[in-house]
Amino acid sequence: MLIRKALRLALLPMSASALLGVSSGALAAGSWDAGSFTLTYGGYIKADVLYSDYSDGNPAGNSIGRDWYVPSTTPVGGDDDDGVLDMHAQQSRFFFATEGDVGGKKVTSRFEFDFMVSPGGNERVSNSYNPRMRHAFFTYDRWLFGQTWSTFQNVSVLPDTVDFVGASESTIFVRQAQVRYTVGNFAIALENPETTVTDFNGGGRIAADDNDLPDLAARYILKTGFGDFWAAGLLRQLKVQEGTAAGYDDDDVGYGISLSGKIPIGDRGSDFRFMGNFGEGMGRYMGLNIFNGAESDAGGNIDALESYGGFAALRLVWNSNWRSSFVGGIAEADNSGDIGTATKKAWHVSGNLIYSPVPGIDLGLELRYAEREVENGDDGDLTRIQFGARYNL
Repeated sequence: MLIRKALRLALLPMSASALLGVSSGALAAGSWDAGSFTLTYGGYIKADVLYSDYSDGNPAGNSIGRDWYVPSTTPVGGDDDDGVLDMHAQQSRFFFATEGDVGGKKVTSRFEFDFMVSPGGNERVSNSYNPRMRHAFFTYDRWLFGQTWSTFQNVSVLPDTVDFVGASESTIFVRQAQVRYTVGNFAIALENPETTVTDFNGGGRIAADDNDLPDLAARYILKTGFGDFWAAGLLRQLKVQEGTAAGYDDDDVGYGISLSGKIPIGDRGSDFRFMGNFGEGMGRYMGLNIFNGAESDAGGNIDALESYGGFAALRLVWNSNWRSSFVGGIAEADNSGDIGTATKKAWHVSGNLIYSPVPGIDLGLELRYAEREVENGDDGDLTRIQFGARYNL
């Protein structure tokens, strides 16, 4: 959990349009007294050391799968190579957030960035990376505008791992622009669409960006004395247009259902976390887009692809300094079988031991084993030992 430091700032009067990013002819600049806002800032610095042994050849040195577990990058059908060692600090991040009152309505904002999955320098000299936007949004009363976690995703059940994500193949994991409305424990949102299709001609991925309707996501949170449980749903358009994606011109409807929860265990902070997902056309929302939302056929038509997956994670807090997490996850897609290189299944198990010598510092060691199989029967596995050191700002 991030340790946050807050500054109490008395902001100068400002117009509602300047604060909310909207225009209003009835309000002149400086006509609103914004009152007192809280500015929060924080983040962490994290260093990772990874030794990875792949059964079917190593990914390229610039592959994101070398820096964290990305199941689609596990090689299959190749020859065994020696293990590889990687070290980086790309997961380090920083954020700013504000909270205050405008006209009797609560207004918040957040901007956050890190350096993962971003180009920059090179490992020969600088090892530098470009900042990458994670979150950029504001809320006004019950409304949210901007980029943040998808409403279809339950971030609170992500496993406590040394790896960047943990159960990568089986969790819902998407950040994107959206307009969300929340009332009580229910939220509904219109979110940025993007269709990915497995191409019948060779099995490559078509990222069409041809949608003309937003994705619709909704969730409900049930809080009980036994634990917290989420039910989330997704309805989306899958579409490619002629001239923009391998000549196909077709559309279909996709949907997804995700059930997840966190159940406390004992009084030390231990818990059990789980997630189960199923859908047709769910695609990029699960497994870091290990499966596409649809696949094409010889006639140029696209059909929503059925996929499903889930994970379970047991977090054990041994005492105030030591804790562990044991995680298992699996995901599978019902491909037609005509595209032999399409991923059929991926799974992993992992366990770690994390030591916190003082509040704000974590030193963790994690062992991971993962496999990926494609439709033609080829498979490959990954065995990884990862050390991580994190300091919460």
